[in-house]
Amino acid sequence: MRMRAAFVTGLAGVLMLSGCSDPDDLSSPIDGPGLAAAIDTDAVIGDLEQLELIATENGGNRAAGTPGYGASVDYVVGQLEQAGFDVETPEFDVDIFQVTTQTLQVSGRDVPVKALTYSPATPPGGLQARLVPVPSDDTPGCEATDYDGLDVTGAVALVDRGSCPFAQKQQVAADRGAAAILVVNNEDGPLTGGTLGDKDAARIPAGGIGKADGAALRQGGDATLTIDATVESSKSRNVIAQTKTGADDNVVMVGAHLDSVREGPGVNDNGSGVAALLETARQLGATPNVDNAVRFAFWGGEEIGLLGSEAYVNGLDAAARGDIAMYLNFDMVGSHNAGYLAYDGDNSDKAGEGPGPEGSAGIERTFDAILLQLGISPDGTDFDGRSDYGPFIAVGIPAGGLFTGADENKTTAQAEKWGGEADTMFDPNYHTSQDTLANVDRRALALNAEAVGYGVGHYAQSIDGPNGVPAAGDARTAARADAGK
Repeated sequence: MRMRAAFVTGLAGVLMLSGCSDPDDLSSPIDGPGLAAAIDTDAVIGDLEQLELIATENGGNRAAGTPGYGASVDYVVGQLEQAGFDVETPEFDVDIFQVTTQTLQVSGRDVPVKALTYSPATPPGGLQARLVPVPSDDTPGCEATDYDGLDVTGAVALVDRGSCPFAQKQQVAADRGAAAILVVNNEDGPLTGGTLGDKDAARIPAGGIGKADGAALRQGGDATLTIDATVESSKSRNVIAQTKTGADDNVVMVGAHLDSVREGPGVNDNGSGVAALLETARQLGATPNVDNAVRFAFWGGEEIGLLGSEAYVNGLDAAARGDIAMYLNFDMVGSHNAGYLAYDGDNSDKAGEGPGPEGSAGIERTFDAILLQLGISPDGTDFDGRSDYGPFIAVGIPAGGLFTGADENKTTAQAEKWGGEADTMFDPNYHTSQDTLANVDRRALALNAEAVGYGVGHYAQSIDGPNGVPAAGDARTAARADAGK
């Protein structure tokens, strides 16, 4: 069933006021409402069916460095070329992490453990050491002061998941003298898909354990941790395509990561973002009547450390960075217990990281406005560095986008606003084999896909106004060059 009616009805007044023409008539400008109304959710779901089939035919996943990822690239390239785009697939270096053994014993009890990607191997025969639990707070294991009063020299530190990247927890533990670290999941079930970001950040063996096991180990004990792992250098690819029309010094860049984790097919994470962008690209076309060029990016290696987007941004000179007016990120837009979240560009939530670069607040207001038009009161979500906006923010490019939540819990207030289950993960299937089309919230997918179209169409016509971003020019280029130093 085509799920466009609610959105198009909600936008009817906007469409009438805008005077938007038929979105298929490329002689007329494409704007936000027009592109939103053109999005076909059946086509989005069709893309997800194809990505799930690719995973099924390639060992159950589409992870970087696997045949499933290569087939995913081929599918996306084919769709873009059929829509008239010239497509590039630039290569970048990727380190493929393989684990042959991962075991943990504490005081004679076997405890399931999953090595964090890029974890160093333990010594032959395993690492035998004291297990030292680190008290939990709002930023567990993220700060050196969390270890005050503890002797973790040569020990295995036990810390809770949350607030900061796994790599930061590992680095803090290593700085305090720990020989290894175990991260306890903040939800029931094993901790899967965790990464230290890259092999150069890896300092001590690191693993993840389930919430119940972590609670049982709070008394400490004698631990034997064995991780037998290797890292193999390889290549992966991004997919890049840009409209042939529109100013190329005010580029609206939009992206979604194409790879999954090895544990599952990645239909929501992040087939959903990929499919929403593919349908937007198909409906926009390669030669739309727009003022600003739109550049689509499908990133590789996100799940193992934002590798594709980092390689792309690092490969741009200052002028090329200055030509990018903004970056819009769409990573998980159909979560099973969906939230409706826009990236907190102005830090109005006062949570986690600070505001994004100048212009990010306007992007947040744009996505808030379209969600409100749909009758949904959105919340903000922090720029916590866990998705591909990170490298763009690091060099001063305004960023924003939509997100339906991953491994954090939906609050009671959010469940009252949006429906779903309170005190349950936004995506209970996050980084598991159950991340399939059957577990995608199709209403959230439909609404977000059309909101993606709205945002892309809106900024393709203009980056000006109260919800705009700074225009291109020497000042912006210089500022971004300084940010990238």
